[in-house]
Amino acid sequence: MTGSVSASDGGPSAGSQERFDGAATARVVVNDLGVVTAWNEGARRLLGYRAPEVVGRKAAALLADAAPADVLDSLAGLRRWSGTATLLHRDGHRITVGLLAHHRTGDGDDWLLVSPVTRPEPTPEDDAFVRRSFTQAPYAMALYDTGPRLRWANADMERVLGLSEQEMRGLRVTEIVLDPESERTEQGMRTALETGCLQELGAALHLAGHERESVWSVSLVPVRGSDGRVEGVLLSAHDVTEQHLARQRLVLVNDASVRIGSTLDLPRTAQELADVAVPRFADFVTVDLLPVIEGGEDPPEGSPHGPVMLRRVACQSVLEGCPEAVVPFGTVTPYPEGSTAAECLAAGRPLIEHITPAALEDLDRTAPDRAERMRRFGFHSVLAVPMRARGLTLGVATFSRHRRPQRFQQDDLLLGQEITARAAVCIDNARRYTRERDTSLTLQSSLLPQRLPEQAALDVASRYKPASARAGVGGDWFDVIPLSGARVALVVGDVVGHGIQASATMGRLRTAVRTLADVDLPPDELLTHLDDLVNHAAGGGDTTAPLNGDIGATCLYAVYDPVSRHCTIARAGHPGPALVAPDGTVEFLEVPAGPPLGLGGLPFESTELELAEGSLLVLFTDGLVEIRGRDIDEGVAAMREVLRRPAQDLEAVCDALLRTLLPDRPSDDVALLVARTRALDASHVATWPVSPDPAAVAEVRKAACRQLSEWGLDDAVFVTELVVSELVTNAIRYGRPPIELRLIYDRTLICEVSDGSSTAPHLRRAHTFDEGGRGLLLVAQLTQGWGSRQMTDGKTIWAEQSLPGD
Repeated sequence: MTGSVSASDGGPSAGSQERFDGAATARVVVNDLGVVTAWNEGARRLLGYRAPEVVGRKAAALLADAAPADVLDSLAGLRRWSGTATLLHRDGHRITVGLLAHHRTGDGDDWLLVSPVTRPEPTPEDDAFVRRSFTQAPYAMALYDTGPRLRWANADMERVLGLSEQEMRGLRVTEIVLDPESERTEQGMRTALETGCLQELGAALHLAGHERESVWSVSLVPVRGSDGRVEGVLLSAHDVTEQHLARQRLVLVNDASVRIGSTLDLPRTAQELADVAVPRFADFVTVDLLPVIEGGEDPPEGSPHGPVMLRRVACQSVLEGCPEAVVPFGTVTPYPEGSTAAECLAAGRPLIEHITPAALEDLDRTAPDRAERMRRFGFHSVLAVPMRARGLTLGVATFSRHRRPQRFQQDDLLLGQEITARAAVCIDNARRYTRERDTSLTLQSSLLPQRLPEQAALDVASRYKPASARAGVGGDWFDVIPLSGARVALVVGDVVGHGIQASATMGRLRTAVRTLADVDLPPDELLTHLDDLVNHAAGGGDTTAPLNGDIGATCLYAVYDPVSRHCTIARAGHPGPALVAPDGTVEFLEVPAGPPLGLGGLPFESTELELAEGSLLVLFTDGLVEIRGRDIDEGVAAMREVLRRPAQDLEAVCDALLRTLLPDRPSDDVALLVARTRALDASHVATWPVSPDPAAVAEVRKAACRQLSEWGLDDAVFVTELVVSELVTNAIRYGRPPIELRLIYDRTLICEVSDGSSTAPHLRRAHTFDEGGRGLLLVAQLTQGWGSRQMTDGKTIWAEQSLPGD
């Protein structure tokens, strides 16, 4: 049963029901073919036709005159049309009405035509009606004369200002509201009165009787008289505080997404969170993390309960120097059970606490220093948000207010949670990266030489400089490898990429180079074999598989002989070395440019040059001269300038190069090797030609013994006689002329026999009844090492023995 509402119930009166009568408007629907499809009671009242008489007929039949063609053409593409039309009443008389036509699209395509059955005429009561509507409008409005002084204010303006119209009448805005913004508003009124133009402005006001500052959108509308002169200005103000706060929150969230996580440095990321939140969100912010995550380790799963240890990694304040802070930066501090941080972490959700006198009294017993700071600076509201990322709890961010009077509300909690979550993900990324970087650095350090080997050919100093945390650890490396005949190999290389993969690849290449160097391959041949190994690794072990490009490297390999002072160099896509002559002349050697390792199928060439004793050979990776934002020629020129005046101490040379050429945070890692050449003079080297006659063995053996006596190595005569006899006899028996014996007196005693044959001997164990085959076995047992190396015109067999007394 439907009940009725009478006027005495507060419901609409009979007059209001008439005003809401739908039949007071004539409503007609005409389809796209011009046929009437709907006809209401208002249309019947206007034209006298009942619906059955009109629906289904052409609408043009209702027109007193034919519609002009230009009007019909103008309707195409319109969404709305308005104008007048002369219609025929059912009884035949003509009626001119105002029509409003709406073009409706969607399920159908038709026009809705509306016209009032009767148009109300202005009445004397309209002025009172307008005044009542002005007074009861839901927006704060006030009318000012040209003074500009208040003449009229509506009820909402009285509510906002807390004053009645009578109390404000005759006063200016600056006299009603004492605020700098009111002066700007009054100036806007004067502009509106002088120019007659609408003025729009925004104002942030802390009105009397209101707890917090509010933001208003103010319109200043000039009011004109019948003669067109401006008689006053209407002030209309809309409270947009909530919209303003929502925009501020969006701006803060956007700012956080841009500013937080600019690096992979964990403390800096935490500081970025604190910097973003102050002063727009809080007056004082601290970020405390679980100490375990600073080493890159995963914190324990779940939320920590009870007392918790946290390290202060960031803080920021509206006051210079963060005087509110109790915990020093970097200090690990216990947070007892019941503290805001501990409760927040235990609950695993944000927590708002309002600081009351009772709460401060409780804090006096557990943390008196914190209570004292809170009283001194007037803390009144605290928001603690747990920092969680990928299911792990990392720490807590605490936001406090003591300067702004507003307490934290639910919207603030959501905002704090949003920006903290962004920071937590970035901190977790930094933590994971730190762990991977530390692992890579440890691996890199373990794969690089822990100390350079002792050898007499060169004085050597080295440096390895890892890239900045943003770029990651790379695959640059160096090595110094002692070779037979007192020679030494210098190696620098660069593996493409960064991270653990690059470090592991570097370790494999360094091992491969040492293995190939152990068989005394010339530099160009060594790089060829190394290139094959990289190709094999890039193809996953299948040499026919296409290269995937994941493995690539450059390398420079140099061999220096202190006896001849010859240096042989080959490179695979690597920068050539720098050579500093004893007189200070700097030259970047033009070594034939071989392709980078991994391309396969292209040859490598070597160059040989004679170095003066005391020359400086500088090997480096491209990270030393190719710096982002700097042309490589500038880097080479700066390096040349440093080397033009090299220090006597090679360690100082390395330091000067790195200090001059590298920025504070290099984008690529650097390997540097600096070597000063030495030479073995004739007093430490003895050479004898050997005729291809077995009788010559005794002669060269005696000559070697005499030389040992001159060097004061009589205790080494027995072993040297045996080695010389065996090696020379093998050369005469199995080799080809010319044959030569050479003794080198260095840190060890080296015996070398060269001949023109490329056939190398092999060590084997002789059987019981074999008459020979035991000579090399004895040589291997009596010396600390032996081997052979190929030359362009034959081979050299060498044996090295420790000096007596070593």
